[in-house]
Amino acid sequence: MSTGSGADSAPVRKPDTDTEAGTAPMRGTDTGSSAGEATCASADADAAATAASASASDPARGDRAEHPRAPRKPRKGSLPEAPDGPTASAKAKKRAKKQGKGTFSSLGVRNYRLFFTGAIVSNTGTWMARITQDWLVLSITGSSAAVGITTALQFLPMLLFGLYGGVLVDRYPKRRILLVSQAALGLCGTTLAVLTLTGNVQVWHVYLIAFLLGMVTVVDNPARQSFVSEMVGPDRLRNAVSLNSANFQSARLVGPAVAGVLIATVGSGWAFLLNGLSFLAPIAGLLMMRTSELHKVERAPRGKGQLREGLRYVAGRPDLIWPIVLVGFIGTFGFNFPIWLTAFSEKIFHVGAGTYGFLNTLMAAGSLAGALLAARRGSTRLRMLVIAAVVFGALEIVAALSPSFWLFALLLVPIGMIGLTVNISANSAVQMATDPIMRGRVMSLYMMVFAGGTPIGAPLLGWVTDSFGPRIGFAAGGLVSLLAAAVIGTILARAGGLKLAVGWNHGHPSVRFVPNGRSRPELVTAV
Repeated sequence: MSTGSGADSAPVRKPDTDTEAGTAPMRGTDTGSSAGEATCASADADAAATAASASASDPARGDRAEHPRAPRKPRKGSLPEAPDGPTASAKAKKRAKKQGKGTFSSLGVRNYRLFFTGAIVSNTGTWMARITQDWLVLSITGSSAAVGITTALQFLPMLLFGLYGGVLVDRYPKRRILLVSQAALGLCGTTLAVLTLTGNVQVWHVYLIAFLLGMVTVVDNPARQSFVSEMVGPDRLRNAVSLNSANFQSARLVGPAVAGVLIATVGSGWAFLLNGLSFLAPIAGLLMMRTSELHKVERAPRGKGQLREGLRYVAGRPDLIWPIVLVGFIGTFGFNFPIWLTAFSEKIFHVGAGTYGFLNTLMAAGSLAGALLAARRGSTRLRMLVIAAVVFGALEIVAALSPSFWLFALLLVPIGMIGLTVNISANSAVQMATDPIMRGRVMSLYMMVFAGGTPIGAPLLGWVTDSFGPRIGFAAGGLVSLLAAAVIGTILARAGGLKLAVGWNHGHPSVRFVPNGRSRPELVTAV
C-alpha cells in the first residue's frame, strides 16, 4: 500500500493543549484553561522579578512600576493583544473545534491516514468475500434460509460473547489487539479460498469459517470502533466515524462488482483468496503508525465486576440505552439485505450474479452519499436518528412492493443513504456521550445489539422469505424498523420532558421537540 500520503504530507502543526497534548481530556478537565493559567503565572513572576530589579537601581522607575500605565488602545488596523486566562482557553477550544470541521479533516492526522488506507483495501476484500459467500451458499443449497443461517453463524459470537470482548478491549492496548485480529481474519479468508479452489468446499465448511470469523470480530469490532478516538482525539471523532463509514461504503461500491465478475469468469475461490491477502494492508498500516502521536486514554485495570459495571453505566443513561435499543431492532430486522437481494434476484426478477452485484453497488452508492453528508454535519442529534429510522423503514416497505426491477433498483440508493445515516448517527452519538474508560464496553454492547441480533433476525426473515415470498419478507423487516423508531422516539421525548410542536416557521411547516416544563437538560440537548 502507498505510504507517501501518510508520511510526507502530514502538516506540521503547533500542539493544541485541548486536543494534542498527548492525552484525551476526561470530562470535567479543562486542559486548555490549566495551560493558560500556568502561562499567566509564569509571566507574572518574570514581570515581578524585572520590576524589583529596576526599582533597586532607579527609585523613580520603581515608582513608575508601582503605578503602571493603562494599556494603550490598539492603533487602527492593528490586531488586539491576545487575552489571557479563560478567554484564551475559550479561543483555544474554538480553534480545536474548527480542526474537526470539514468533510475530510480527520485525514490530516498521519496515523488515521494509515488506518484509513489499509481499511480501504481490506474492506474491499471483505465485501468481495461477503457477496461470494452468499452466492456460494445459495448455489450449493438453493435455499434463502441457508444464506440466513450462514449470516447468523457469523454474528452469533457477537451475541454470545460481545460484552466480554469489550472488557478485553478496555483492558489491553487496542493497536496490538487489532494486529492479532486482522491477521486471524486474513487466515480465515485464505482457508476458505483453498477449500473452494481445490473443489472440496461443502456448506458446513462455510458455516464453520463464518462462525470463526464471528469469534474474531468479538474483539476486532469494539477495538476498531474505540481505537478511532485514540488516533484523532475527541474533536475529530464524529468526522472520523463518518469517514470510516464512507470508507466501508466506498469498498462496497467496488467489492460486489469485482466479486460478480470473478464469480462469472474464474470462480468464487479467487475472490476468497484476494480477500485473505487484503488484510496485509491494515496490518502494514498499524505497524507503520507512530505510537507517540496516539492520544493516550486510561485503560481499565483488571478486576471483578467490569462487565456489570458497563451494563449499569449504560442502563443509567437514556441517551445511550435507547439509541442502542433502536439500532438493535433495525440491525436485527431491517438490515437483512443478503437474504432479500439474493431472493429478489433469483425468484422475482430472475437475474444472475452480475445483476446481484449491481444491486449491492447501487445500495453502496447511496450509503457512500449518506456517509459523506454525515461527515459534513457538525453535530449529532437523536432527533436525526429517530427520523432517519422512520424513513428507512418506510422506504423498505415501498421497495418491497415495487412492481418493476428498475424501480426496485433505484429505491436501493435512498435506502442505503438513510440506513447509513441511522448507523452513523447512533454510533457517533453513543461514542461522544461515553467516558473514554468505558468506551470499549459500551461499543461492544452497541455492536452486540446491532450485529448480534442477526442470528435471530436472519433465520426468521429467511424463513418468512422462503415461505411467503421475498416481498413479504422485505416488507416485514421495514415495518418492524418503522414501528421501533416511532416507539423509541416517543420514549426519548418523554424521558427528556419534551413534547412535539407542529407549526409554521417563515411560511414553512415546522415539526420540532420543545421542553414541557419537566425537561432534563442533557436529554434536551441530545434530542
